[in-house]
Amino acid sequence: MLVSKKEIEVRYAETDQMGVVYHANYLIWMEVGRTKLIQDLGFSYAGMEEEGIISPVVDLEISYKKPLRYGDIAIIHTWIDEYNGLKSVYGYEIYTSAGELAVQAKSSHVCVKKDTFKPITLRKRFPDWHEAYEKAKK
Repeated sequence: MLVSKKEIEVRYAETDQMGVVYHANYLIWMEVGRTKLIQDLGFSYAGMEEEGIISPVVDLEISYKKPLRYGDIAIIHTWIDEYNGLKSVYGYEIYTSAGELAVQAKSSHVCVKKDTFKPITLRKRFPDWHEAYEKAKK
């Protein structure tokens, strides 16, 4: 199983009045993690979009374990938790620089044609991606 890792320094603008990372910013960091994983597999999500294919989130699970604060380093671990050719489920764990688990999450995605939102399969449209996902999944 391939686990991609990406570090992000928590910026002041990402915190709320309580001084902790605002909950929705973790979703942005998850996107950063997915993009890094796709790059680590040798592909580009932007390249997929140029071909008229997008990958919307269809389900999301997130569990907040420990707050991160301004100046902390968030370390995002991302992997392919499930994949069946149509739906991809990405797993995430976001850690503090001390190695403490801050967030556990999963996001489910399908690939669709941008103009019609009709689903496509990676297996048929992007066979190289399909093969890489099969090899990299949990």
